[in-house]
Amino acid sequence: MKGAFETKNYRNLFAEFGYSQNEIDERLKNIVNTMFYGPDEERLYHVEGDTGYIVDTGNNDARTEGMSYAMMMFVQLDMKEEFDRTWRWSVKNMYQTDGEFRGYFAWSCALDGTKNAQGPAPDGEEYFALALFFAANRWGDGEGVLNYTEWARKILHDCVHKGEKEGDGDPMWNPQNKLIKFIPNCEFTDPSYHLPHFYELFALWANEADRPFWKEAAQASRDYLKTACHPVTGLSPEYSEYDGTPSTRADRRLYYSDAYRVAANIGLSYEWFAAYEWECECADNIQKFFFETVKGQDDLVYEIDGRIIDRKALHPVAIIATNAAASLAAKGKYREEAVKKFWNTPLRKGDRRYYDNCLYLFAFLALSGNYKIYF
Repeated sequence: MKGAFETKNYRNLFAEFGYSQNEIDERLKNIVNTMFYGPDEERLYHVEGDTGYIVDTGNNDARTEGMSYAMMMFVQLDMKEEFDRTWRWSVKNMYQTDGEFRGYFAWSCALDGTKNAQGPAPDGEEYFALALFFAANRWGDGEGVLNYTEWARKILHDCVHKGEKEGDGDPMWNPQNKLIKFIPNCEFTDPSYHLPHFYELFALWANEADRPFWKEAAQASRDYLKTACHPVTGLSPEYSEYDGTPSTRADRRLYYSDAYRVAANIGLSYEWFAAYEWECECADNIQKFFFETVKGQDDLVYEIDGRIIDRKALHPVAIIATNAAASLAAKGKYREEAVKKFWNTPLRKGDRRYYDNCLYLFAFLALSGNYKIYF
């Protein structure tokens, strides 16, 4: 099977499973309007002059995670004004021009732009970079901060090359094993940060000298994910060592909030590149776990071997959304059930809606054939 990178065809699983194109389009329109322009108690996006920001409503801050997610959503949705506003806010308030973290984005800011922390979170940088490349390919480069290609290449250069000079901080990818770190000055990783389908594109569009690195990083992350995801349940921990062993740090060995994204990442990776049949096996294992092994107890916390921790999940809607997104890779009997359960689940409301609803929109874009590679 060839992926969408080669075929330019993106599957619409909602349509395959019986939903009309009109109701799919209307549903997507309503999701977008609610998340970005709905009432204060539902929306995430706020305009400030010629900038805009996304609020993590559970923590009342703006994070590189949410800002870069929004930019990826906006470029997929052809919302250039919102994309540019969000990018301007990110550069103005988060980008660092000196010190140990020069070239990186502070991972959390107060809503007035004040940095809550100096350190970065690498998942923000990788989403920023690919969203910027897509923006360049879809809309063309502008000048200054809107020269999308130049900024994307600058971000990726620093992610790889920081640390080569004494006192210049640390790179975001380990230069030996080519695996992304949880934070630059540590030597462990987060499975949900591994996006081999992004790195395949970085290998085409990053600075030419770095393209071999990104090609190797794509393969390294695919190999790593196979070790990090449990061979029976498909579940991965929140953090792990480079060999895939679950982290012993706090409760980060568990299948919990960060880890849900792995299922969606595997689905999109297979949709785009169809490079690794193991992704299909893992997606099937995840869906079997939730729809058969723990059916009726699918909103709790788990060890990656499937043992139940008697504690409610913080983001239950995110579990439903990412399990559905895994259907892009799954070939088993639960792929349709996962998609229909997601369709019948509304956007989350309340203080914790930010993370759930971001993953919700990503899942909806992917499952409707609207999460595309822009060349």
